[in-house]
Amino acid sequence: MLHIPILRRGQPYRSVEISHTANMRTGEPFVEISQANVGLIRRDLLKQAESRAALDAFTTAQLLDICRRAADIFANDTLPLGDTPQTPQDYVEQLSATTGLPYVLVRNNMAKIRGVMAEMEQVLRGLTRGVNLEVLDRGFSGGLSYFPRAHTLGVVLPSNSPGVHSLWIPAVALKTSLVLKPGSAEPWTPFRVIQALMKAGAPPEAFHFYPSDHAGAAEILRGSGRGMVFGDVSTTKLYASDPRIEIHGPGFSKVLLGDDEADNWERHIDVIAASIADNSGRSCVNASGVWTPRHAAAIADALAAKLSAIQPKPADDPAAQLAPFADPNVAKRISAMIDDGLTDPGAREATQRPARVAELGNCTYLLPSIVHCESPEHTLANREFLFPFAAVVECPQSEMVERIGPSLVVTAITKDENFKRQLLNSPHVGRLNFGPIATNRISWDQPHEGNLFEHLYARRAFQVA
Repeated sequence: MLHIPILRRGQPYRSVEISHTANMRTGEPFVEISQANVGLIRRDLLKQAESRAALDAFTTAQLLDICRRAADIFANDTLPLGDTPQTPQDYVEQLSATTGLPYVLVRNNMAKIRGVMAEMEQVLRGLTRGVNLEVLDRGFSGGLSYFPRAHTLGVVLPSNSPGVHSLWIPAVALKTSLVLKPGSAEPWTPFRVIQALMKAGAPPEAFHFYPSDHAGAAEILRGSGRGMVFGDVSTTKLYASDPRIEIHGPGFSKVLLGDDEADNWERHIDVIAASIADNSGRSCVNASGVWTPRHAAAIADALAAKLSAIQPKPADDPAAQLAPFADPNVAKRISAMIDDGLTDPGAREATQRPARVAELGNCTYLLPSIVHCESPEHTLANREFLFPFAAVVECPQSEMVERIGPSLVVTAITKDENFKRQLLNSPHVGRLNFGPIATNRISWDQPHEGNLFEHLYARRAFQVA
């Protein structure tokens, strides 16, 4: 059986304590993963300064070169997976086996990760707002000076989609050591990224990979100088008041149609559908709401008809767009929650089909679901689930900005300058697109959630005589 070890300062370590993750399509044990206990993590974190020093010995230009080399290594090379070699195709198949993502979606996410490493200089330019990157080497540049807030970035990772790993990778170029706790179903990507970076010349001492339980995850966030956590509301709320921790929870991303474009909704239906369904709806940047002052019923029906073409397919089918749930009971509970919400007056299911839950082989899927909500007050008007789901909500434009609530990404399809200004001034909007831009379309120089440079570095007052 495949075995994934702990990495302590880049060195593999086989633990006595092992967890097993099954192949979700067969139910058979697929990979065993060494588990790091709290004592081991706490002991290793005593050497945080040494781990950072290993990266600080490189110039930023050298680290950018390492990232560029690592991009092609990650995408193309055979790399160690414990004692087993892992080809790129092995990676695709292994990740698909434990997460359910079809091969084509794994490859799409793989290309995204490769792109972040290849374009790391542009990523840093965006994160730093164009600051001369020599500030990371000298501590100052011109009249600007920054200092690191921490030696390490501890990250508690999810299992829903590999694309989220693009958010922590820039820490390497920012000279901050990584302490990673992978999701139980998705250890593949962070392990492969680390191996690619080390093969490209990054110092092993900068990397710590600790599969663990909840106590281990908490110790990583407690013991690292800075942290990042992914999860649902119940997980992320534990760290909401800790300024050291950057939180990545549900996105509640939305497409808004202004008064001036609501009558033109048909020309925007493809962008709206892609926002909802790309990457099987698993990303926080997928739209879970479409808000419009008019035509909500017609928009919901059109989206439902368009997305009904998305059906379960085998993992290796190049047309596969839908991922199954590792636990069939989770899919059934989500479906029951939606059905329960639909019992409240003021909403209807626009999607026409025999059932929302579908089976293919040994896998359980949720088919794309579009609901029409007559007002923002409805229970389902602002919900998010890990499959292509969206509520089409009727709401006057004059009320939208105050009623949409916290939204990671908002695509506003409008030319109304006053409406644009309201959105620009809104504290609820994390990332803002004007015009028909899919909510999941990300550019390298525009971080979509938080700013890793500002999380890891602080600016000081600085003068030179």
